[in-house]
Amino acid sequence: MVLVMASGQESLTCPTLLLFGDFIAYNKGAGEIMSGKKIRVERILDRNSGKTVIIPMDHGVTVGPVTGLIHMRETIRSAAVGGANAVVMHKGLVEMALKNRGGMGLILHLSASTQTGLDPNSKTLICTVEEAIRLGADAVSIHVNLGTEEEKSMLRDLGVVSRVAMKWGIPLLAMMYSKNREGEDEKSVKIVKHSARLGAELGADIVKVPYTGSPEGFREVVEGCFVPVVIAGGVKIETDQDILEMVKGAMVAGGAGVSIGRNVFQHKHPSRIVRAICKIVHDGSTVKGALKELGQKG
Repeated sequence: MVLVMASGQESLTCPTLLLFGDFIAYNKGAGEIMSGKKIRVERILDRNSGKTVIIPMDHGVTVGPVTGLIHMRETIRSAAVGGANAVVMHKGLVEMALKNRGGMGLILHLSASTQTGLDPNSKTLICTVEEAIRLGADAVSIHVNLGTEEEKSMLRDLGVVSRVAMKWGIPLLAMMYSKNREGEDEKSVKIVKHSARLGAELGADIVKVPYTGSPEGFREVVEGCFVPVVIAGGVKIETDQDILEMVKGAMVAGGAGVSIGRNVFQHKHPSRIVRAICKIVHDGSTVKGALKELGQKG
């Protein structure tokens, strides 16, 4: 092989030099992708606190237009007014969200199932990373239910999505749950920390798991996972204090924040409960201090 010099003379080139040039070009591209991912991550994780308050609104696919998910413009706007960092939604809601999500990051959910299905815990891909990029998403998310007959398929989907997300520099949120093996508690420390670690090992940038019930137990989950871990809100919680106690426990344990849906969008005052949660997550407030955002005493 030859190289034309500036003088116009030909010079022998070394294959190693060509390979080194390819290496530089490859790493330059990889560097650009990583920079793009960092920019997008900052739209999900607060730049100052490094934490996040995510409001998932993908439930309409699973359970239909339940309370809180009927007037979507108001629901999205309330989360934004409360100071949420990001919202999770399916692709059909993106256009509606454009004028209502303020500064919230957009996480597009790529998997789905319905409560009317033969196996509601079996999630299937219904959107691609490329679609999410075209729709302006800052990140993508996927739901995996372990311990089900379709675990293998969902893990394969997670692997595929993480590969494509890495290619395009799109952050990936993996929602990792364990479902109903007889005699098992899906919120046990052993199961939750395995679920979190699995999501991270398969390429997730942020992992969402159930709260284990205590800061001591959840600390084991966080310590066993090398990417940020956020807690799910779970079923409707009875009191505001109980919600905020859960959030505080996760933060004390080193959690990276929350991803709370129905306990926000079905709240009497969605923007206020978001603001109270943000006060704990980003400002380190006590539960008592956060309750003041709701006009309550701790």
